[in-house]
Amino acid sequence: MTWRNWARSQRAAPSRVHAPTTIDEVRRDVEHARQQRRTIRPVGSSHSFSAAARPDDVQLTVDALRGVVALDAPGRLVTVRAGTTIRELSELLAEQGLALDNLGDIDRQTIAGAISTGTHGTGIRHQSIGASVVAATLVTAEGRVLHVSETERPELLPAIRLGLGVLGVLVDVTLRCVPAFALEAIEAAVELDAVLDDWQGLLRRTDHFEFYWFAATSLAVTKSNTRVDGPLAPRSAIGRFIDEQVLTDVGHSALLTLSALVPAASRAVNEVAARGMARGRFVEPSHQVFSAERAVRFRELEYGIPVAAMPEALREIDRALRRASLVPTFPFEVRAIGADDALLSTANGRETAYIAAHRWWREDPRPLFELVEPILLAHDGRPHWGKLHSLRAPQLAERFPGFADFLAIRDELDPERVFASAWTTRVLGT
Repeated sequence: MTWRNWARSQRAAPSRVHAPTTIDEVRRDVEHARQQRRTIRPVGSSHSFSAAARPDDVQLTVDALRGVVALDAPGRLVTVRAGTTIRELSELLAEQGLALDNLGDIDRQTIAGAISTGTHGTGIRHQSIGASVVAATLVTAEGRVLHVSETERPELLPAIRLGLGVLGVLVDVTLRCVPAFALEAIEAAVELDAVLDDWQGLLRRTDHFEFYWFAATSLAVTKSNTRVDGPLAPRSAIGRFIDEQVLTDVGHSALLTLSALVPAASRAVNEVAARGMARGRFVEPSHQVFSAERAVRFRELEYGIPVAAMPEALREIDRALRRASLVPTFPFEVRAIGADDALLSTANGRETAYIAAHRWWREDPRPLFELVEPILLAHDGRPHWGKLHSLRAPQLAERFPGFADFLAIRDELDPERVFASAWTTRVLGT
C-alpha cells in the first residue's frame, strides 16, 4: 500500500491502514498500536505539502468520520466529525443560515486537518479556522476519550486549536459560527507598487483582502472581498466553469507546461496569467468565494511575518529573483489575518501577513524556496506547519512563543510518542 499527499511531495508505505467509523474503533486502533509499540498517524485529505500527515508506520484515516453530530442554530454552534470536508461543512451550515467566519482557499481539506495544521484564510479583523474551536473530543495515546471545552480542561484548547496530530486523534470538534453572509468579490490587475504602498490601508478598508504577484512583472491581481447582505450577483454556471476550470486550471496548466518547455517564455507567460486571472465583480455566498477545488498540483512554502514587514519583504524577494534570473511561473500569494492564541499558530500574539511561494509540482521547488526562505526568516518569519520549510525544533522553538507550553501538553497526553513520526521528531524534537 502506498500513501501520497495531494501535491505529490510526500509518499509512504504504511504497515497498516485503519479506517474507523466510530470513536470506539478509533480507541481500538490506537490501543492496538500502543500495545504493539507502533506509531500511528491520523490522516485527513492529505492536502498538507509537508510531511505532517505522513505515516511512518500505521495510518489511521478519518474519512469515514463525517457529518454533523449536533447543531445549535440559535447559539451558533456546530459539532462536526473530524473527517467532514470544508466543502461539506460549508454547505451544511448554509442550509441552516450559518457560516464559518473565515476559510482558506481549498475546500477539500477535512476539518480536523485544517485545524491541526493552521489553515487561516485572510482578513485582518478575522482569525484562522482553529480560533473558532470551542470544544473537541479526541482519543489520547492511552485509548482514552478526552473532552475539552471552555469548561472541561480549558487550558488544553490553545494546544488543540493547532495540534499537529500529536496530542491525540481528533474525532469531533465544536465550532463557533456566524450568520450566513455573502461576499462582494472584486478582482483586478493593478500595479504592484500601488498595492505595497497602500498595504495597511487595503487591509483595514477591506474585510478580506489578498493579492497574487507574478514574478518578473509589475502586476498584482487583487482580490477584495467585502461582506454584504445581498442581493446576490453570482457567476453563471458556465461562467463559473470557465473561471475555475478553463482559465484557472486548464489554462494555467497549459501555461505552466509552456514555461517548463520554453523557460525564456516565463516572463511573458506571467504577464498573460496575471491579466487573465482577474475576473471582475460578483456576489456569492461566502464559502463559494473563499474556497474552491484546486486541480493544478503545486508545492508551497509559506511564512507568517509581521504585517508591517510585508512590503519590504516582497520587494526583497523581487530583487533576489531578478539577481538570480529566476522566474517562477506560479504566483506568490499574500494574505493577512488577526492575532490568535493557539500555541503553535503563526499568528500567535500578533497580526500576521503571509507570503506564499509556489512551484508547479513537475518542477524542482528547491531553488525558489532556498532563495525565499532566508528573506522571510530575516523578517521574523514563522513557517506554516502544513507547508514546506527547512526548520527544525530548536529553530522553531525560538519563533513560536507557545512552543514550550505545547511540548508540556504533548508530554502529558502522549508521553510514549504513539503519535510520533520522523517529521514530528524533526519539528518538535524527541
